[in-house]
Amino acid sequence: MKKILKILGAILLIVVLVVVALVGYLTIDEYKPEATEKKPISGQCDASIQIDTEYTFMTWNVGYGALGDNADFFMDGGKMVYSADKERVKTNLSDISKIVNSANPDFILFQELDRNSSRSYYTDELETILGNLNGDSLNRQSTFASNFNVAFVPLPVPPIGRVYAGLATVSGYEISDAERVALPCPFSWPLRTFNLKRCLLVTRHPVEGSDKELVLINLHLEAYDSGEGKIAQTNMLKDIMNSEADKGNYVIVAGDFNQTFSNIDISKYPVLEGRWEAGTINVEDFGDRFTFCYDDTNPTCRSLDKAYVDADKDPKNFQYYMLDGYIVSNNVSVNEVQTVDTGFKCSDHNPVTMKFVLKSE
Repeated sequence: MKKILKILGAILLIVVLVVVALVGYLTIDEYKPEATEKKPISGQCDASIQIDTEYTFMTWNVGYGALGDNADFFMDGGKMVYSADKERVKTNLSDISKIVNSANPDFILFQELDRNSSRSYYTDELETILGNLNGDSLNRQSTFASNFNVAFVPLPVPPIGRVYAGLATVSGYEISDAERVALPCPFSWPLRTFNLKRCLLVTRHPVEGSDKELVLINLHLEAYDSGEGKIAQTNMLKDIMNSEADKGNYVIVAGDFNQTFSNIDISKYPVLEGRWEAGTINVEDFGDRFTFCYDDTNPTCRSLDKAYVDADKDPKNFQYYMLDGYIVSNNVSVNEVQTVDTGFKCSDHNPVTMKFVLKSE
């Protein structure tokens, strides 16, 4: 009996030492970005944006190329951790590229884009998609900001492992400046060490014949916090938007808000019992300087509590959300907003396109 207790004690001690070592390593290695960081701009493009000219915009959370219609995910109540094999990731990225090419946007804002992650088999998804896009790559610029950079995410079983992912902005018009702006993190140690560090990717684009800039803000706000993180991040976003509007700049915010806008009729996509419920951004808190734009003809997101199988036969048993859209300053005229129905084949989010014009000053 004593020998058994000694063996069990030794095993327990080893487990404790491994956990302590892992937490210690993650603490030392924790991603700690600065409040603001300049980001490199890749590619060459000297075209300037014109006043009173229509442009096409696309925003898309691409689910790191692994959250297609076959997938569920443990954080949403599903079972999967690795939700795609390498071939499925390749297929998803190919389909994503085809849908982007079909829309032919002038500006593309991606969220949840992996660059070097176990869950997507270390595929550089930005370079893969850029290589698949129509047109002359020499007349396109891009920039990237990480919001998830962890050497090893130890949870669940099997563990997620290495993650390097974030936001990317792709433009057919000159990017004069790109900056990563850190958002408040609602998690405390030790959860903070292997969690996302959310951010805004802010790019500036010259406007021909004007001393004003087009300021694009790419975002992916908090998802799995208790609510205070989303509120703090939204308030910081509002302050930055107001600061840019005070300068007279043209402002477009786009991405995955992980919240719905208060001017959306949420009864169209009711929350089913036991499913994750999105918070709400009160559009009135932003005043009359900004317009919140969306298209609820199709949902922008589905729950990952189960795979998207036979949804057309039984749509009421699937959870849908309106989480993706745009906020524009009142010197931007929006001609059209469309949620593209992809059948959630290659991502758990649908892309949302917008046609817009910068108004004369």
